[in-house]
Amino acid sequence: MVRRRRQSLRIRFEQDNRGGSTPAPISEGYAKKTSETGACAGDILPFSPARTLICYLTTGKHLLFYAAFGTVLLLLAITAPAAMAFGFGGAMAARSRIAPLRWFGKGYIAVVRGVPDIAFFLFFVIALDQGIEYVRHKIKCPDWDQPVRQGSDFLVCQAAKMPLGNSPQWVHESYGFALAVLTFAIVFGAFAANVLFGAMAAVPRGQVETAEAYGMTARQTFWRITVPQMWIYALPGLGNLWMVLIKATPLLFLLGVEDIVYWARELGAAKTPRFTDYPHPDWRMWYFLALLVFYLAFTRVSEIVLARLTRRLSHGQATAGGEAMRRAQA
Repeated sequence: MVRRRRQSLRIRFEQDNRGGSTPAPISEGYAKKTSETGACAGDILPFSPARTLICYLTTGKHLLFYAAFGTVLLLLAITAPAAMAFGFGGAMAARSRIAPLRWFGKGYIAVVRGVPDIAFFLFFVIALDQGIEYVRHKIKCPDWDQPVRQGSDFLVCQAAKMPLGNSPQWVHESYGFALAVLTFAIVFGAFAANVLFGAMAAVPRGQVETAEAYGMTARQTFWRITVPQMWIYALPGLGNLWMVLIKATPLLFLLGVEDIVYWARELGAAKTPRFTDYPHPDWRMWYFLALLVFYLAFTRVSEIVLARLTRRLSHGQATAGGEAMRRAQA
């Protein structure tokens, strides 16, 4: 799936950049194109370097580049709660009194944390995609008489392809994005599980014993005492994990998703007049500099939000931060 996805992206990009005739120099090319199509956002300005720059930055591929920032934010918005769900489930499983469930929880945390992210991403996505197609192949093509595994090739009938070859482009993109979200959630869920497991153990034992003395059941103690108080201990680790998740979003490029790294590399590469109306030398440094600014700004905003959340959760807690707040209020 990843290989097919990369090939389709490369072919589509080359087709989009292939022009029929040699264009005029860059300034004249912008003016000619905008005067003929009227599609340039700089039409309201007289011809100038500013208009030329606006025309270049508002091409169709640049609009896709800008939309890719939304793809990254959408990935974070979906992956963060999904990873927390995996993490909370893994932490609860690791604390379980049922031995097989406890082994599963601890094994999930240990195995996923011990495998390099890139290796896990590439292996898991390919294995999951082939697993889905294999199951569909067995159901939809029971009369298939050829081996599915032929050397390094994985061959299934056309009806078992996931998604189907004649599916719209948005189906292929959504499928790849869903696999990426699931992979990110599983990987970062294991790290979140380890953080939450330690945070649950850090809740003062006296709090739990007091709840038991009041007659609370183990379930009531967990949900009413342990869970509400564990967040102040988990927040530093979860904050670091959020920062790592932000920095890991360029791995979408490895999964064949058109993210900001993909478009920065393609748009910044040197272009000749033979294939584009907008020839330019290698500008990848400037595009990746824009990505640097984006990630630094995003992480700075995250630091501010996490600091405020830490102060809020420290109120009334028997922690160093809570003690400092009480002394300040005294």
